[in-house]
Amino acid sequence: MDVISNIIAQAKADMQHILLPEGTDERTLKAADRLIADKVARITLFGNKDGIEALCRKLGLTNIMGKAGIIDPKDNPKKEEYAELLYQLRKAKGMTREQAVKLVEDPLYLGPVMIKNGDADGEIAGACNPTSNVLRPAFQIVKTAPGISVVSGVYLMILKDGTYGENGVLVFADCAVIPDPTAQELAQIAITTAHTTRALAGFEPRIAMLSFSTKGSAKHERIDKVVEATRIAKETDPTLMLDGEMQLDAAIVPEVGASKAPGSPVAGKANVLIFPSLETGNIGYKLVQRLAGAVAVGPILQGLAAPINDLSRGCSSDDIYKTVAVAAVQSIQLKASRR
Repeated sequence: MDVISNIIAQAKADMQHILLPEGTDERTLKAADRLIADKVARITLFGNKDGIEALCRKLGLTNIMGKAGIIDPKDNPKKEEYAELLYQLRKAKGMTREQAVKLVEDPLYLGPVMIKNGDADGEIAGACNPTSNVLRPAFQIVKTAPGISVVSGVYLMILKDGTYGENGVLVFADCAVIPDPTAQELAQIAITTAHTTRALAGFEPRIAMLSFSTKGSAKHERIDKVVEATRIAKETDPTLMLDGEMQLDAAIVPEVGASKAPGSPVAGKANVLIFPSLETGNIGYKLVQRLAGAVAVGPILQGLAAPINDLSRGCSSDDIYKTVAVAAVQSIQLKASRR
């Protein structure tokens, strides 16, 4: 069973309640219709009920009708309850009750408030909204998981060629959140990505801390950061199979790894790549996606207390479908870790 099929199977085995705030987007509706038909997750859409149902009829989407929850944020029976919760969470930061009432009419705020209130398990958004608008409410309301201070974004990269990574599957981070992580943040990104890799990809991580140098072949303060991050990550979790600093070819090509980093437990066979900055991670995943024709699943946000995942505004309905399945498995794993 491939990685995506395995994720979908896990989601089906324990259906979670996932919110889709962009309920009038055609891609979102098509994904929701499939998710309901396939019994991958319980779905609630945000938007005007009559408008959503009219659009579903136009698109020939029959599974949503009567099977999806639909909440109009401006006409919500629990609006006052949610506004009070938001006010209590944010009043120390200067939020007024009036502001809270207004904000819970915003789907991107309503979703995290519902999750915080225990009325849903996760949220997927970003098909129609910039990343900052999706993440801001998540950070303010759901916040980070216990013991975690860094939220980062992972992509599962599934290559047509099984030569590299884990039979053609590689995990990239951080490709979505932190522009220029410190050494401490980079170490925590590596550790968190190891947990995500086990939970979602289903294999043991072999982590390469990427740079433009391999084992001291060049000198620069940016290299020093990666060296320090590698040290911190190893000290924090000595069980991790992790090494760096390492150039990309040394990380994934066996003969190059053997030449540039002999004796490394990771060189030449890495299946997790930790990029030194957001620009390198973002550029890297898009290059692999576009030029190698890889399937890019993500960004999968890690470190939050509940799964809230961002989408690219260029996403397809199939991307949304997969991301909902990922969020469902994240929710299952988070619940299991709290037992």
